[in-house]
Amino acid sequence: MSLEPDPVDRLLLEEVPAAPGTVAVFDAPAVVPELLDRGAEVRVFCDDLRDALEVPEELLAEHPDELGGASVAVARLPKSLGALDEMAVSSLGADDLMFLGGGRDKHMNKSMNSVLAKYFTAVNASLGRSKSRVLRAWGPVEEAANEWPKLKRYDDLGFTVAAHGATFGGTKIDPGTRLLLDTLQVEGDDVLDFGCGNGTISLWLAARGKRVSALDVSWSGVAATQIGAAESGLEVDTFWADGTTELPEHSFDAIVTNPPFHRGTAKDSDAALELFDDARRLLRPGGQLWCVYNSHLPWRRELNMRLGRTRVAAQNPHYTVAVATAP
Repeated sequence: MSLEPDPVDRLLLEEVPAAPGTVAVFDAPAVVPELLDRGAEVRVFCDDLRDALEVPEELLAEHPDELGGASVAVARLPKSLGALDEMAVSSLGADDLMFLGGGRDKHMNKSMNSVLAKYFTAVNASLGRSKSRVLRAWGPVEEAANEWPKLKRYDDLGFTVAAHGATFGGTKIDPGTRLLLDTLQVEGDDVLDFGCGNGTISLWLAARGKRVSALDVSWSGVAATQIGAAESGLEVDTFWADGTTELPEHSFDAIVTNPPFHRGTAKDSDAALELFDDARRLLRPGGQLWCVYNSHLPWRRELNMRLGRTRVAAQNPHYTVAVATAP
């Protein structure tokens, strides 16, 4: 493993008992080597594939609910309260469970305590250090129900949207995606939904007879898209992948994306820009990339430079839909 523990990881490791027994690790790959050195029996779930690739494959769980029953659960506190909720309820199973969630002070709030209080009788916080701290929760409540994944039916669109805790957008259809769908006119049959999130775009395309491939670096996005397709009686091929380099060239008539611009709490446009660079290889001649983004971002210029002629198909004060055509 190549990751070095940061201040949050080090605080988490200080809170873990010296002989921890079984440990469930959520989204904190950098703590794994020391836990193994302490003789812990470690099981790991990472929503982000880039984190999962830092962990020995034999330690990885395929689903968060496989981590129940440990004596200690260690987690990097997520941006989403839904993600924290699913981490907490998935960790239950042992009467002596201690849940430890670490984060940067600026990204923490009292709502996180309230989430943990649904599943534990006691919650408190460590003293802060290096602008970081740890939330501790213990005393699991009896018969806590796991309500994930969640489902929401959209009769106007003809499909059901699903979401795990960390799925971008939950079961909602965000305004940018709505603007994109109101504008979208895809020619051809083979379409890639890049950064599929809760699968709204994939399901919309599949409901119109397209052959859809959906890709996301987030496990919860891919899983939600699979569930939504099954609930809606639609077919979507899904890929848990970091980028598009493994996809064959000239395999799509169109790419449609509401691309990710964050990794956790940090802004990160690398994935979107790498897609713009690779789109020329992925698209068949004359194929189009449809992209919705916050209107203040310079993505039309980036698409012009990286892919080809780009026009604005729709725009409001908050979002822009741009269409780039491959040579």
